[in-house]
Amino acid sequence: MNRKSAVGIAGTLIVTLSVTSAGLYARTAQSQVAASAKHCATRDLSPGEAMRIDMEIARWQGELPAVVTIPVYYHVIRTGVGNATDVSQTMIDAQISVLNQAYNGSTGGSNTQFQFVLSGVTRTTNSSWFNAGDGTSAEAQMKSALRQGGSNTLNIYSTSGAGYLGWATFPWWYSGNPTDDGVIIAYNSVPGGSAAPYNEGDTATHEVGHWLGLYHTFQGGCARSATNGGDFVSDTPAERSAAFGCPTGRNSCTGSRYPGNDPITNFMDYTDDYCMFQFSSGQSSRMNAAYGTYR
Repeated sequence: MNRKSAVGIAGTLIVTLSVTSAGLYARTAQSQVAASAKHCATRDLSPGEAMRIDMEIARWQGELPAVVTIPVYYHVIRTGVGNATDVSQTMIDAQISVLNQAYNGSTGGSNTQFQFVLSGVTRTTNSSWFNAGDGTSAEAQMKSALRQGGSNTLNIYSTSGAGYLGWATFPWWYSGNPTDDGVIIAYNSVPGGSAAPYNEGDTATHEVGHWLGLYHTFQGGCARSATNGGDFVSDTPAERSAAFGCPTGRNSCTGSRYPGNDPITNFMDYTDDYCMFQFSSGQSSRMNAAYGTYR
């Protein structure tokens, strides 16, 4: 299985801040600690809302450039200077490298056209923000103080994860609350972090997938159409529930209506970082259309 290698990226802006407390509504969140607890607290869309969004995306008739460059601002929220929560520049560079390899297909999946360029790093010492949960006032205050750029700018916040590996906003939420837009990841999920088996950087890969408009591969379970499915992508096989570890050959939706084994190697499942290495062609197309529609 192809994996990522860390490559440094230079020439970024470093800003150090020291501030105080404060977040917003529920989104995507994967649980941290044990593999069996790696759940996601995504606010489920109603069937009507999901269909409305899919229709909006389907109406997009534009064409993206061959390469879409996404500026990234990486916000390190730490409990102290120089401790484990103060993620090093080397780790940040490695995380950006993992994102680029995942999204350009060099790990074995589809080339999605997206590339990520680190535009700046901020460092903030604030224990309240470090432990901010999804939807809390601490999260809202943190993002209000730190967020950079417009709808096409990716802001990554490195925190404790508040018991989760990460969460993200969907692109169609941007217009209603621009300040809230972005991705939160557990500080120790980056390449070389301590959150094994989720320490190769694919928490960010997964959450950025949500930020670009993807659902989990298991959304809708087996109660989904054979063509579009609960994740609104036709080439990700139906999956009854999230997969953990790396269960090769798992086939949780059986019968002629559901061809193919579960997509355990897909970045939008819950398997260990070493197991996941690809986006599908259909996911690439959906991200392009969602980006064109909302970002």
